[in-house]
Amino acid sequence: MLPLSVLDLAPIVEGGTAAQSFRNALDLAQHAERWGYRRYWLAEHHNMPGIASAATAVLIGHIGAGTSTIRIGAGGIMLPNHAPLQVAEQFGTLASLFPNRVDLGLGRAPGTDHAAALALRRTLQANPDEFPRDVIEVIDYFRDAQSGQAVTAVPGAGLRVPIWILGSSLFGAQVAAALGLPFSFASHFAPQLLHQAIDIYRERFTPSEHSQTPYVMLGVNIVAADTDAEARFLASSGRQSFASLRAGRPIPLPPPSKEWERDASDRTDPANQTRVSFVGAPSTIRGQIDEFVAATAADELIAVSHVYDHAARLHSYELAAKM
Repeated sequence: MLPLSVLDLAPIVEGGTAAQSFRNALDLAQHAERWGYRRYWLAEHHNMPGIASAATAVLIGHIGAGTSTIRIGAGGIMLPNHAPLQVAEQFGTLASLFPNRVDLGLGRAPGTDHAAALALRRTLQANPDEFPRDVIEVIDYFRDAQSGQAVTAVPGAGLRVPIWILGSSLFGAQVAAALGLPFSFASHFAPQLLHQAIDIYRERFTPSEHSQTPYVMLGVNIVAADTDAEARFLASSGRQSFASLRAGRPIPLPPPSKEWERDASDRTDPANQTRVSFVGAPSTIRGQIDEFVAATAADELIAVSHVYDHAARLHSYELAAKM
């Protein structure tokens, strides 16, 4: 079976709190571990009233302490917001606490708006185009410390934390290929360049100490329920949230609404053109997922499920795990 993983944004629902979000995140991770999911990743976002995973490394520690076998990590850390040494130290700490379980996905986007990016960095002198150099610097901090080395990541040195490149464009594919790293494409919100990025990555992949062959993980939205009608209703929460974000007004995840129900297979719907989504009962979406995997030759899928009710969200991931 194709490996399936969880991408969590630690959603804050309308009327909810970050504390509740963190309890739900751990509960989801514990269930995902029992259901056979390969990894549980959290994504860095800032200044978003509906996303509580800003302090990503801290929250990964919370998840790691409450689980035992599932891989945990970041999907991802937005590298322009951080010094490479800080990232190596944080994930060296996590890898020391949870050996052989930690992944580090690195992205070049800010994960926020201009104002929050300025607040994070104080200046905007960090150049996203230097992303490849910063990735290499992070990798070097995980190598064995050398005699006379001026700066060492403690903890971090010698731990060889697995690094992934994240992307929604061709740039990330090129970086991952050149460095011989696994690649995760954000088709769950930006699939326009999906096939082109995958082709570039596979064609240009250079075997490395990290990986001898290319490895592609694709992000997808999955909202599964016992019936198609119920799934469409549940998916309306994510649709509202996504529409508000695209309009520049991010909001907490709202309750589902009949007014926002749509057919996820309707390609004339603008929202469906900018996201890869599978919404419905297992019998409905199983074939759609199989077609997507066949068309992309994905090695793994990582699923996000924007569902307001926590129990319904758990059920969606449970159904997905059984497909």
